[in-house]
This record gives sequence, C-alpha cells and structure tokens, in this order.
Amino acid sequence: MDRRKFVRHASLASAGFMLLGASAFGANDSFPVVRVPVRKRNFRSQAIEDIIEEMQGSIANKELGWLFGNCFPNTLDTTVEFEIVNGKPDTYVITGDIDAMWLRDSSAQVWPYIAFCNKDEKLKQLIAGVINRQTKCIIKDPYANAFYKNNTIVSPWHKDDTDMKSGIHERKWEIDSLCYPIRLAYGYYSTTGDKSPFDEQWVEAMKLVVKTFKTQQRKDNCGPYRFMRSSPYATDSVPMDGYGYPAKPNGLICSMFRPSDDATIYPYLVPSNIFALDVLKKLKAMLTSMSIRFDFDALNELIADIDNGLQDAIVRFKNVGDIYAYEINGYGSHVLMDDANVPSLLSLGYLIPEMKRTEIYKSTRKFVLSSDNPFFFKGRVGEGVGGPHAGLNMIWPLGITMRGLTSENPEEIQKCIQLLLNTHADTGFMHEAFNKDDAKQFSRPWFAWANTLFGEFILHVNRKHPELLG
Repeated sequence: MDRRKFVRHASLASAGFMLLGASAFGANDSFPVVRVPVRKRNFRSQAIEDIIEEMQGSIANKELGWLFGNCFPNTLDTTVEFEIVNGKPDTYVITGDIDAMWLRDSSAQVWPYIAFCNKDEKLKQLIAGVINRQTKCIIKDPYANAFYKNNTIVSPWHKDDTDMKSGIHERKWEIDSLCYPIRLAYGYYSTTGDKSPFDEQWVEAMKLVVKTFKTQQRKDNCGPYRFMRSSPYATDSVPMDGYGYPAKPNGLICSMFRPSDDATIYPYLVPSNIFALDVLKKLKAMLTSMSIRFDFDALNELIADIDNGLQDAIVRFKNVGDIYAYEINGYGSHVLMDDANVPSLLSLGYLIPEMKRTEIYKSTRKFVLSSDNPFFFKGRVGEGVGGPHAGLNMIWPLGITMRGLTSENPEEIQKCIQLLLNTHADTGFMHEAFNKDDAKQFSRPWFAWANTLFGEFILHVNRKHPELLG
C-alpha cells in the first residue's frame, strides 16, 4: 500500500468530505460542517446517531464534541457497502482513500460499533456482514492482506512475485490479518449471542487459519509463501528470495510483514504473536461454547507452542527491566523498537486489557514512550510513536490514541486528548501521520480506522474519566 504521499488540509474535498460553512453547533460557533451530508452517507445507524447527540450534549469542550461527531461515524458514513447476498448479510469495507478491504483495517474500523449492536438490528447485520465477507476472503487466500469486492479489478500489484489470485489487492503475509477476524467474531458473538455468521464456511476458514499459522511456524521448511516486489522501498519486498531472513524454530509464527504492511527484519514479530496467542484462546472458547467440531489437539498444540516461544522475546533493557522485543529470530537476535500500527507493543494493553496489569507490559510501555524507541518522535506540535512506513519525524494519531487507551493516568490521558485536538490540522478528522513540527503536513486525509478509533477513545474516556472532556 503506498501511503507516502503527504497532503495539506486543503485537499479535504478529494477525500469525500465537504466544508459547508454551517456550524455543527449553531450560529455562535465557528466549527464548519465537514461530515458527509445525510443523503450521501453509505450507512446510517440510529444507535450511533443517538450516541453522537448524547456525547455532543455532554462534552463541554465543543471542538472535542465536533471532532467526535465527525470521526466516530466515519467508517459508516464513507467506507461500507452493505447488501444481502444469497440470503446472508455481506459488508465490504474500504480503508478510506484506498478502495480495498484489509482484514485488519475492516475489523478495527467496525469494532467500536459492536457495543451498540443490541440497540440497532441494522448495525448488527452490518457487522455480521463483515464477518461473512472476511470468511470468504480467508478461504480465497489466507496469505493475502487486502481484497477487492469483486474479481474484475486488476491490482496495481498484480506483478508481485507471489501467488496472486483474482480479487486480491495485495498479498503481504501478516499474522494480524488472520487475528483480527477472530477478534471481531469473538466480540460480536460475546455481545450479541448471534451464531448465524458461524456456519460451515466460517469453520472452514478457522481451520485454514490454524493450518496457516502452523505452516508458518516453519518447523521443517519455509512453507509455500514467498513474496518479492520491484520497488524503490526496501520495506516493500521480502529478502532471501522472498522467504525472509532465517529464523530458528521456537514455536512462534513467522510474519513477513508488519501491520504497517512493511517487511519485517526478523521473522518473529512479537506483538503479532502475542495477539495470535490471545485470539486463538478466544477461538477455542467460541468453538467450545457453540459445540463445534474442530481439531482441538492441533489448536492446543499451537497455543502451547506460541506461549513457550514468547519466552525468547523477553529482553533485559537498561534500567527499565524486562521488556518485549519487537522482533526476534530465535537465534538470540532482537529488534528493540515499536511501530504505531496495531498490533504494536504499546497496543497490547488495549487488545488484551489484562496485560496492562503485568510488570513486563508496564516496562515495555515505558520503553516505547521514550527516546530509547527509535520511532518515538517529539517536536514542536506533538510527541508520539510513528514508524518506518510514513518516515522519520512523522507521528501517528493511532499511536497517540493507543497511548491514551492504555493509560491509567488521568494526566497522561488528558495530554493525549490535547495532542489530538492540536494536530487534526483544522480538518475535523484524524490522519495517518503528521510531522512532529507541523501538523498541517500530514498523510492520508481519509483514513477511517484512525477516525473511528478516536471516537472509541473518547467514549472510553467518557466512561472512565468524564471530567477530562471539559
């Protein structure tokens, strides 16, 4: 995915948003309407409209309320296509300015809406449709990270040296691509009790997930997946004939790409393996609850392998103590850093809330949010985690939002809110990344995941620390 083009806020119109000149709050306020007009919205949920009205009525900071009203519904307003196909809900979700459905992004984009499903049947059907669509994607190719709605579109990456199939936008093997659909399925089932998406096709997809993870443990050989691309960016292609640098088998799963869609340095991507361990346990709980026949021996073996292998990822660092490395190779080599894309080391406290109480997470978080992390940037307009994908000195709102969602400190949470308020560059929306010294130099004006996650963050603060929204 080429996200490296930087834009100014004047280009909002190209992202599908409109400056209408009217205030969202009335004649005495100066906030322009930037949300898509009702008639042009892709999907409307009354439950989401109700929470927007409720929040804007209670948030004392009107700019913050305006941002929430723009950002939280952005996925529904602009990125979803919902229909009934062969009697089943089907939902295609683009990322925003890229017309393709990432398994990761689509899951994360709709995740915050699950809490409202029992209040809105249409919304419930929409998310069931995402699960159904993801099931078809996984069955098509478990190694692909992004898909098209139909098979007629020719990908700009169709010449990649890998087993490209029709209907695939990109085939970068990322562990989290198969983790996120399980997280979404578990969250949906736990909230609604609805079993309808979990049919024979879904079980087939889950069997394929387990098979793919076990294959990519690479205990005996490198397996069938390889990937190379002709690109000026080293992070777009996998070295060593497309298989990546050597890794000593230790039970962990090899991932050739990070959640940023950048190639890994060492094949064992630690936050993604921790995420996989968590969702595989959740998958087991779902299958058991629904009395679904499955190869539990293979699933249990995979869970135990990952759990044991993660011991190799623990590194003693300076005065901080034991922390998780970002990547390892099983031979004793490790990469100490973090990337704003989720799953990240920082985001583990969000994806797996019980981790926040562990000493190793606290120490790792301290490292990530310090100058010892080479991708923690601090400048005139803000500070936060970035990553190689958008380049040096580019801070990701995703990273700031994750910092707020994983904090137990009201002062730190308030700081994150203020940073996000200060850096939306007068657009009313979150972006992929902004320059640490100039928030108006940003990438991707239409990035729905960052928008919806910001809304989830504000709802979280409203539950835990409503006084901070003044």
